[in-house]
Amino acid sequence: MHQLETQIEIEAPVERIWSLLIDFPSYCRWNPFVRSIEGNPTVGQALNIFIQPPGSNGMRFRPTVLAVEPNRELQWKGKLFLPGLFDGEHYFTLEPKSQGRLVFHQGEVFSGLLVPLLTANP
Repeated sequence: MHQLETQIEIEAPVERIWSLLIDFPSYCRWNPFVRSIEGNPTVGQALNIFIQPPGSNGMRFRPTVLAVEPNRELQWKGKLFLPGLFDGEHYFTLEPKSQGRLVFHQGEVFSGLLVPLLTANP
């Protein structure tokens, strides 16, 4: 298993950030890595996501939504070819703080047989 996570404190109502998070057509305006997401943020639904890191041709994948807790959490899981080969669980969590602030967490947990090969340091 390999995990990546980042977080940032934001001065905004949690409801505002949640509305941006589930507004899939707007991702390309604020997320330079995720170029498009199609589908509905509903548990069990498949999404169609196109990611394109800078300098890359990009990649399309179809993760399944695992968790949707309004104003709190959005999570999906994708796989490379077959389940258990190289899976990624992507999550966003919103942690309310005092005075209209929140901590926005974003991360990915990778698991599967290929993880040691694809995350090894040279």
